Amino acid sequence: MSFLLGLTGSIGMGKSTTARLFADEGCAVWDADEAVRRLYAKGGAAVAPIREAFPEAIADGAVSRARLKTFIAEDPDALSRVEQIVHPLVARDRAEFIARADADIVVLDIPLLFETGAAASFDAVACVIVSPEAQRDRVMARGTMTEGEFERIRGKQMPAEEKCRLADYVIETDTLEHARQQVQTVVADIRSRLAHA
Repeated sequence: MSFLLGLTGSIGMGKSTTARLFADEGCAVWDADEAVRRLYAKGGAAVAPIREAFPEAIADGAVSRARLKTFIAEDPDALSRVEQIVHPLVARDRAEFIARADADIVVLDIPLLFETGAAASFDAVACVIVSPEAQRDRVMARGTMTEGEFERIRGKQMPAEEKCRLADYVIETDTLEHARQQVQTVVADIRSRLAHA
């Protein structure tokens, strides 16, 4: 039985990079955002139910995130309808990944882990953190959203300090090397716990 480690953190905190560092240490890593991309792709399990709910959100046999975003912006109920379709599919994808994984530590990268109440299903949770200035700079450097969109997303997420308070491990991602050292410490701690279980 693998040790399940939830990995979370707010937008622009360095979660994806940290997940790769866990993979470098021999952990199996599942990414919620990547699962959604697979579900939305041509032939993905979310395409048919999304087509039924939002026919105009489909382009070239796949879910168009841009079109879906427009519906969500225009209709206050659209987001909950999308979540009712997507969340169970994501949960199934995650369960299948856990069942197939043969690593001693399985890291599940879930941005809204605390917000969705999923923390209880993990053996431990690690939260990534960086200063608010570095967070804003990273997100703006991507060039994929406006300052207003960033603030809206950040406003929907639990404050970073609160996530860190609830987490078992906190990983500061100020530099890659510092993050790597902390990931190695977390992995060593978990493997020591597993050895003495």
